[in-house]
Amino acid sequence: MQDFKLLVLGGDLRTAKMAESLARDGYETLAFATANSDDKSFVKKCQTLQEGVKKADFIILGLPCTRDDETIEAPFYQGEIRFSELFKLMDEGKYLIAGKVGEKVQMEAKEYGIHVIDYFEREELTVLNAIPTAEGAVEIAMRELPITIHGSKSLVLGFGRVGKLMAKTLSALGSFVTVAARKHEDLAWISAYSYKGVRFSNLFEALPLQDIIINTVPAKVLGRKELSCLKKDCLVIDLASKPGGVDFDAAKELGIKVIWALSLPGKVAPVTAGEIIKGTVINILQELGV
Repeated sequence: MQDFKLLVLGGDLRTAKMAESLARDGYETLAFATANSDDKSFVKKCQTLQEGVKKADFIILGLPCTRDDETIEAPFYQGEIRFSELFKLMDEGKYLIAGKVGEKVQMEAKEYGIHVIDYFEREELTVLNAIPTAEGAVEIAMRELPITIHGSKSLVLGFGRVGKLMAKTLSALGSFVTVAARKHEDLAWISAYSYKGVRFSNLFEALPLQDIIINTVPAKVLGRKELSCLKKDCLVIDLASKPGGVDFDAAKELGIKVIWALSLPGKVAPVTAGEIIKGTVINILQELGV
């Protein structure tokens, strides 16, 4: 057992699974405003926020930790928990470990002397998190398409972490994969992996051929002009965070089916996603020397 306590606060199902796993690994783990734990003998539920904060040495929030920069994301809690309320309870110099921390929350924490570490900025998390994202997108495609992935023509927009794993997963299932990218080095790697590469400037050459399009670019890359080139039965899955990469109004008018699939890891694989966050949190704690 470690000689410090962790408080897991709020979050979705993957956050609760992370808490369970931390406790099983020997970390004294408290929880407040989380989903009910399947392993109550390990995770200690707190009755109040104040109880949990005063007992804990480190506080861990979910991913994303907030959606409005004022309240902590806690879908399983009936009330609301404001960051100002949390920071007032925390001792100066304590650490808050959370995912997708905005500038407003960072600034507010600084005013209270609270150290904030954003685990979503860690490469080990974002790479591993791309795996359930890619699998979740394939699950959607299998459910929504009247054809198999095998033999289909798919276009992946972007060749970042998610784009790389998305192309790999589709190719492994027998899809004929095209990847759109801007950088010369990305197009070289796309060719090396035996995918077909296309520049975004030449996207119109590839669009009419596709059965599936999966966007990973967090910018508007599929506007009305691009969407009008698609086959009517083409499925578009947008994995990009808000505001997304698709003109949703235009897609609706054109009769193109678009699914905006946000936060897939927590929906399709909460146990695995929780383990990924846990591993990153443990890395952070070790780097802090505790």
